[in-house]
Amino acid sequence: MKRLLQKELLRLLGWVLFAAGLGYLWDHPALGAAIALLILLGQHIWQLQRLTRWLQAPHEAPPEAQRLWGEVFDGIYHYQRRQKADQQQLTQLLKRIQDSSQALRDGVVMIDHKGDLEWWNEAAKQLLGLSAASDRGQPITYLLRQPQFVDYYESQNYLEPLILPSHIHEERLLEYQITVFGQNERLLLIRDCTKMRRLERMRQDFIANVSHELRTPLTVLSGYLETFSDYADELPAQWQRGLALMTQQSARMEHLVCDLLTLSRLETSDFKAEAEPINVAELLHAIRLDALALSGHQHQVLLDVDQQLYVRGSASELRSAFSNLVFNAVKYTPHGSTIELRWYYNPDGAFLEVKDNGPGIDSKHLAFLTQRFYRVDSSRSSQTGGTGLGLAIVKHVLLRHQGRLQISSSAAHGSCFTCCFPLSQTLLAHAS
Repeated sequence: MKRLLQKELLRLLGWVLFAAGLGYLWDHPALGAAIALLILLGQHIWQLQRLTRWLQAPHEAPPEAQRLWGEVFDGIYHYQRRQKADQQQLTQLLKRIQDSSQALRDGVVMIDHKGDLEWWNEAAKQLLGLSAASDRGQPITYLLRQPQFVDYYESQNYLEPLILPSHIHEERLLEYQITVFGQNERLLLIRDCTKMRRLERMRQDFIANVSHELRTPLTVLSGYLETFSDYADELPAQWQRGLALMTQQSARMEHLVCDLLTLSRLETSDFKAEAEPINVAELLHAIRLDALALSGHQHQVLLDVDQQLYVRGSASELRSAFSNLVFNAVKYTPHGSTIELRWYYNPDGAFLEVKDNGPGIDSKHLAFLTQRFYRVDSSRSSQTGGTGLGLAIVKHVLLRHQGRLQISSSAAHGSCFTCCFPLSQTLLAHAS
């Protein structure tokens, strides 16, 4: 194209010089050059008119032309064909995306930057009762007016999904998850989790019932084993070893049942914070004494607590959670280890750190530690009498107190378990 433009300029210059030479014969070279320029300008205007007419009828073949204008027409024609092919490809892709979205069992709703309904699939239509004639272009909060959903939508904190009863069928539970994209546009995903919640409730009830039913026979066994232990010296040596092992395993089963019942209660009961704030410093002092007794004073347990910092919640639940963390530090670190307990606050919230200088935990295990019965080393857990439920209990207690558990550790560098509470759950003693 650049070379053609150069040739066209040379051609233009040649015609102007030729016309000026003819004009020179009549003593008017400038007039001859001007006439040549006007003729050439008229030709270009004519070609522009042809281009305009063709662009208004893009389905027709491009006009015939030579040299520069021929290249212009051909270039535009090929560009139009590429654009048409790309447009067809995008249209097909968009149709495939819409078809695949329509085939999803979960509802998908597109919400524009103003919060109005823009598009939805068939599953969303069934789950939410949407109608294209009346609901398209309406704000999502006009359709879903439940206060919990409105607060969730306006908070713009979509890290966790929201589960609510359906506004159409109250016996159905729907899970809402919002993702922000583009220019403050939102994608709302709706999932029917009724069956999953029913199965979860059945699992919880099963564990609670089995654990409760096991308590009575275990109590009877423990009672008889304790009675037999009073006469252990009169038994043969091999029976004494069996009796000691049965007593140990019976105690372990009792701890397991107790933890299962505790976890079941945390999962199924509604949390109601106690009216009086909890003196965490006093609670940690008592836990420290229990930890020293557990270790036989073979560990050093250090306290660094803010005496004025209180937290609202359940004293029994927090004591259970904090004790689990501290006692784990005692059980899984060798004698002579140091355990540090820090209770403090900053603008991000209030924090309890349980830090030790023990062998630490490989980073590959950290994401699974709060799962039920997950063990880094099953042999060590058996030796220490662990049930594998301690950190799961800690996690659920913190969730009920609007908190969370952070774990940092690496092999041979110790571990740090941090309970994080929002400032809204805490207060200073002089402000109470």
